Amino acid sequence: MRSRQIEAYKQKLALTDLQREILVGLLLGDACLETQNRGRTYRLKIEHSVAQAEYVQHLYEVFRDWVLQEPQIKSQRIAGTVYQKLWFTTVSHGAFRFYAQQFYRNGTKVVPKLIHRLLTARGLAYWFMDDGSIKSKQSKGVLLNTQGFAEQDVARLIKVLREKLGLEAKSRRQPEGQQIYISGRSYERFRALVEPYLIPQMRYKLPSARKRDRT
Repeated sequence: MRSRQIEAYKQKLALTDLQREILVGLLLGDACLETQNRGRTYRLKIEHSVAQAEYVQHLYEVFRDWVLQEPQIKSQRIAGTVYQKLWFTTVSHGAFRFYAQQFYRNGTKVVPKLIHRLLTARGLAYWFMDDGSIKSKQSKGVLLNTQGFAEQDVARLIKVLREKLGLEAKSRRQPEGQQIYISGRSYERFRALVEPYLIPQMRYKLPSARKRDRT
């Protein structure tokens, strides 16, 4: 598209409720919002290992109306090892500005004060797919990698997980920051919340239901 056509096309775009829910989960994970005009508009950037190609393709389909180019592969050399990643960006648009204002302070990602209103079960599912794992198949404890957030932000997330979503959650100190741990006692509750929204390729992250109590 030519620039004039792109601008005309962008005027017709609006985030759906589904896209908004998913966006919140992604921003708690690895997704980021970028601006090239000092915050007037933002674009969403998605990037994962090529091993997660199905997940990236799924997110591309979710935001397809906002994306002008299909996911691309790039190579990145880290400590002498070359890694391949799959990525895409949306168009820059004012619709993302609210989320950038909530999730960023001076260029650093933060947890919004409004997170109790923004985070839903669907958002939790995408947060888990994006940046979560199960501690072990035996304990069924769930790990959410929040090490990049400040302690008060992690505490805010834990409060929402407990009070809004009914999960036993606490922080675990790691060398690089604080990680959220959802107790195995909450596994059935967690599974009931997120399973309806997991894509088939990500269901491997959820083991079968617990057979006995473990912490």
